[in-house]
Amino acid sequence: MLRQTEKTLERICAGLAIAGGAVLVLLTATTMVSITGRALIGIGLRPVPGDYELVEAGTAFAIFAFLPWCQMKRGHVTVDLFLARFGARVNAAVDTLANVLMTAASALIAWRLWLGLLDKKAYGETTFILQFPLWWGYAAAMIGAIVFVIACAFTVWRSLAEALAGRPPADPGDLREDAA
Repeated sequence: MLRQTEKTLERICAGLAIAGGAVLVLLTATTMVSITGRALIGIGLRPVPGDYELVEAGTAFAIFAFLPWCQMKRGHVTVDLFLARFGARVNAAVDTLANVLMTAASALIAWRLWLGLLDKKAYGETTFILQFPLWWGYAAAMIGAIVFVIACAFTVWRSLAEALAGRPPADPGDLREDAA
């Protein structure tokens, strides 16, 4: 059951990360068009109205879209200077503790993001140029934040299973589809 749940969650996280990447590509194109429009304003071109607002909201979504994938693939930075001396069980226990802490941090971030979303929605704040509601950006980021909390909770379960089995945490470089 653990492996099937992991595969399903990985697909969700991968899809979200791809969506985040697509948004970044669109934001890059928008920025390029806007800069070109500013540079060539003398020949009738114009910058994209609200480009800063679009980049701000889109980047927030993209960042939160990448976090679940990074967590599932054990991509967060770790320092293994001292852990290399200990056995598989100690390394798996440390990995479990790190995942518990990351789950707590992700839940705190998601909670605060949710409160910010509610605040922006209640006050009806909008962006200056495009006049779209600020809470839309929060809502887009909230999707990734929720999946991040789920991914973190799953990695606690996964690392706990590894610790109980006495297996070391898997090396992120070994997490190819054909491995396992």
